[in-house]
Amino acid sequence: MIGYLVVFVGAGIGGAIRHGLNIGIGRLMGTHFPWHTFTINIVGSLVMGLVAGWFTFRADPSGHVRLFLTTGILGGFTTFSAFSLDAALLWERHEHLMAALYVGGSVACAIAGLGLGLWVMRTALA
Repeated sequence: MIGYLVVFVGAGIGGAIRHGLNIGIGRLMGTHFPWHTFTINIVGSLVMGLVAGWFTFRADPSGHVRLFLTTGILGGFTTFSAFSLDAALLWERHEHLMAALYVGGSVACAIAGLGLGLWVMRTALA
């Protein structure tokens, strides 16, 4: 039961951070292209790589710490459900090239961000 509470609190924190970035990035970059979701997915994947790298190479966290940070905060922060909706909306507006670039760029950069986070931790903690 405590695991659910840990995830619940973490997801609230991650969701609140995401909401703030949605507003800030939208004001800064505009909302025609979903820069907010694109950025959040990349940053979230990078941070997931850093956290996973830390846990793998240096820390021996309790299950609750891992749940709080990964499933909770980062699960509440990243936005692949919003990503799917943004891609569909671009497609429906007949912006097919933008939709393809958004999907391909999001996936490639998120995976690269995760790899970069793991590499940083491997290098820093070796």
